[in-house]
Amino acid sequence: MQTLGLSDSTPRTESRIKTLFWPSIQSGSDVAYLGAQGYWVCTIVAVVSVVVLIFRGNSILGPLVFLFYYVGGIGVGERSRCAATVVLLMYVLDALFARPGVLTVLFAALLFSNLRATWIASSWKPDSEAAILPPRFGDTWGEKFADKLPAFLWPKLRVLYYVFSGGYLIFIAFGLAILFARRVSHWRHKLIPSPARTNDFQHFHSCRNALSGSVRIARRAGM
Repeated sequence: MQTLGLSDSTPRTESRIKTLFWPSIQSGSDVAYLGAQGYWVCTIVAVVSVVVLIFRGNSILGPLVFLFYYVGGIGVGERSRCAATVVLLMYVLDALFARPGVLTVLFAALLFSNLRATWIASSWKPDSEAAILPPRFGDTWGEKFADKLPAFLWPKLRVLYYVFSGGYLIFIAFGLAILFARRVSHWRHKLIPSPARTNDFQHFHSCRNALSGSVRIARRAGM
C-alpha cells in the first residue's frame, strides 16, 4: 500500500475493506487517506477502461476515456464533489452499453464509495487538532502521484475538465437515447406485425385453404 501512497504510517480509524466500500472520517488523516484512495481507484478504472477499449479495437475513444477517468481522479483526490459525481455517472452510463460483469459492479461500488467519501471530506471542518490535514511529503513515487500531482494539476485543469466532462456526458447520453430508441423499435416490430407481414400471412392462409379445398374436391371426384 505504500507504493500507492496509502502508507501504513497514517493511522486509520477503520479497516481497509470498510474504508474502500463505506468510509467514514474521524480525523484529518482520514481525509487525506480517502483522497489518495479515490485518486488511485479512478486511475485503476481509467487504465482498465482504456485497455478494454483498445482490445475491442476502439483505439480512438480509449485515450478520451482514460483522460476522463484519470483527470476525474485528480479532482477526487482534491475532494471535488463535481468530479466524483461525473465519474460515477459516466461509469454507470457506460455500463449500460454492455452487460455488467462482476468487475463492472465492483468498480461501480468503489466509485460510489469515492463519491460518498468526497462529499464527507469536502465538508470536514471540525475545530480540533485532529482535523488538521497531514503534510504532503512526496517522499515516494506513490506520494508524488497521489499527493503532489493532484494538488498541482487540479487548479489548472478544473475548468477544462468541467467542460470536457459535460460534453462527454451529453454525447454518451445521446448515444444511449439512440440505442434505447432502436431497441424499442426492434421489440415493437416483433410484437406488432407490419401490414406487409399481415398481408403475407393472410395470403399464405388463403393459398393453404384453396389447396385444401382442391384436395377435398379431387377426393370426392375419385381422382
